[in-house]
Formats: sequence, C-alpha cells, structure tokens
Amino acid sequence: MVKKEEPVTMKTSPDLSKVVEWSKYLAAQQEDIAEMNSMYQEAVEFLELYDWCSEIKESFIGILYSGIVAVFLFRIVPSRMDVDQWIWVIVGDLPPAYLTTDECPNPATALDGYIGAMLEWVDAAQKGKSVAELIPVNVPATKKHAKMLKTRLEFLDERILSEYQDDLKV
Repeated sequence: MVKKEEPVTMKTSPDLSKVVEWSKYLAAQQEDIAEMNSMYQEAVEFLELYDWCSEIKESFIGILYSGIVAVFLFRIVPSRMDVDQWIWVIVGDLPPAYLTTDECPNPATALDGYIGAMLEWVDAAQKGKSVAELIPVNVPATKKHAKMLKTRLEFLDERILSEYQDDLKV
C-alpha cells in the first residue's frame, strides 16, 4: 500500500521549455505508442491515488525511455490550498513516485531527485533501518529489493541522466 504523502506548496513554476504537452508528443510518435500510453496511464493512475489531486488539467512529458522510465509533469487542481498545482510523476521499470517542483524545475532535476530519494531508501533497506520517513516504495524494505532497485537506479544515473548534465546545472 502506498503511503499517502502530501506535496509541499511552492511559489515558482517549472521550466515548461523542457517539457512537451503529452498529446502533442504522442501524436508525433510512430513507434512504441502502446508502451508510451501505458506509462502515461500508470502515471495518471498513480497521481489519482492521492486525495489532494481532484483533477488533472494538463499533462507534459519531459523524459521518456519506453519501458524504462518516464518523467511526466502534471498541472492539477489541488483539493486543498496547501497543495501545489505542479507535480512530477516518475514511472517505469521501477517504483512510481511523485516530486514537487520546488527543487526540481525541469525533468532532469526531477529524475535526479527521484534517484537521490530512492537511494536513501536503498541505503536504509540495506542496513535494516526504518524507511517509514523516506519516499514510499511499493515493495518491502529488504536487502533483495534494495539490491534490485539500486541496479535500476545506477542504470538511470549512468545511462539516462548522464544525457542531461546541462539541465542539472540550475
């Protein structure tokens, strides 16, 4: 069961020059459309788990490696005043998660933040420490799961995030 965390409100908007409206992106694609749509649906369904999201107004894609990882940006209608309207959602062959845009103004920084938060979980799980206050992960905090996740995170960092080094310098 996913722990229902609440995003922190921010005052600035994400860098929309680094994302593409989802419908326009999908219309321009000729391959892997079903897989891309599946990743999008996973992100939408994940976001809809949270009661602080009453509606999705806009959807954008920032990074997408079909079947591996996708970094979506959503503009939502928050159900409460203390929730931000902009939320990153990361999905793929790894645990889904959301991040607020306050420290992640573009898709690369969102993926970097995701990797960092998940590595904290991996470290705690490997050491047998509590993960209760860390990013929620949809598997038990065992050494086996930590090792599997760490392998995926290293791949993301070395093979995907490395392509966005300029975007990390914000």
